[in-house]
Amino acid sequence: MKWRKHLLFIIMLSVFAVAKGQAPKYSNDFMYIGVDAKAMALGNAVQAGVSDLTAGYWNPAGLVRIPHAVQLGFMHAEYFAGIAKYDYISAAFPFDSNKNALGISVIRFAVDDIPNTLELVEPDGSINYDNVKSFSVGDYGILLSYARKFSERFSAGGNVKVIHHKAGDFAKSWGFGLDLGAQYFYKDWRFGVSLKDITSTFNAWSYDFTEEEKEVFELTDNVIPENSLEVTTPRINIAAGYYKEWKKIELNTEVNIDITTDGKRNTLFGFDPLSFDPHLGVEVGFAKTVYVRSGINNIQKQLNQDGTKKVFTVQPNVGVGLKIKTINIDYAFTDPGLKSQSNFSHVVSAKIGINKKNKE
Repeated sequence: MKWRKHLLFIIMLSVFAVAKGQAPKYSNDFMYIGVDAKAMALGNAVQAGVSDLTAGYWNPAGLVRIPHAVQLGFMHAEYFAGIAKYDYISAAFPFDSNKNALGISVIRFAVDDIPNTLELVEPDGSINYDNVKSFSVGDYGILLSYARKFSERFSAGGNVKVIHHKAGDFAKSWGFGLDLGAQYFYKDWRFGVSLKDITSTFNAWSYDFTEEEKEVFELTDNVIPENSLEVTTPRINIAAGYYKEWKKIELNTEVNIDITTDGKRNTLFGFDPLSFDPHLGVEVGFAKTVYVRSGINNIQKQLNQDGTKKVFTVQPNVGVGLKIKTINIDYAFTDPGLKSQSNFSHVVSAKIGINKKNKE
């Protein structure tokens, strides 16, 4: 009976370990949620035309198109009724007559204040709540970006990224990877391609449990996680967009296709080993001040409620943006849940530019 007190903690940590060890096709998927409320409102369809500091995440080639000498930004979102926190901060610095740019991005996706009940029960069978401590399960990503403009139409860039996972004092991993990206602008058209984890990203996992904690795992018939190596395979994004201005009206549309290489996924077009996940977004701007956005992504095939046939589901997204001089404030309202299980999320982000870039 006393071991039932540990059930919630054991289930949480065991699922965490199994997901890391047996589901490599979703390795480091927190790095693909997306950043910036503007991008999320557009269904994450931004890689062809992104031209602010978030390019360090989406497509580093776009960093050279930032209209400021320095740009700073942040984002905050919460998922699962506020249980999971998702945060992003970044900075970018064009230089050398606007032909080069550097950027840094930091991402954290975490669940905090999880109770550790492994020592809740004393050796004599009594319950001691003073032994319950809190810990966090967090995923961290750091992107160091560089971009170069080869002409007014073409630019390219890359990322060196560091991945860190941590579950209290019990488990942690470190990983390293490389990304490449390119953009090409032609009249009102914009094209982009990005290659994520081009050499595959390797995460080395290590676990550390006391003998007493291992005993709890054994008595509850749970597997004690072992040190392991996790691999994130390459991912490709191809994108095309169209941008047009009419007096005080702006129209920005874009279509992206994510191509994963880790086996068949539940996407619109899934094969083995490639899966294709299209998403698109539309933005209308007024007087370069107010923006209205909408997009769809996560197009999937799922069984209906009675399990008789497969139906298509999509993730709808809407949002608005406000630009005041060099400050951009954006909001997105998304629903990543099923139609029968809405899980609405509010995303807020801001960007501020410091000093206009000098013209060449």
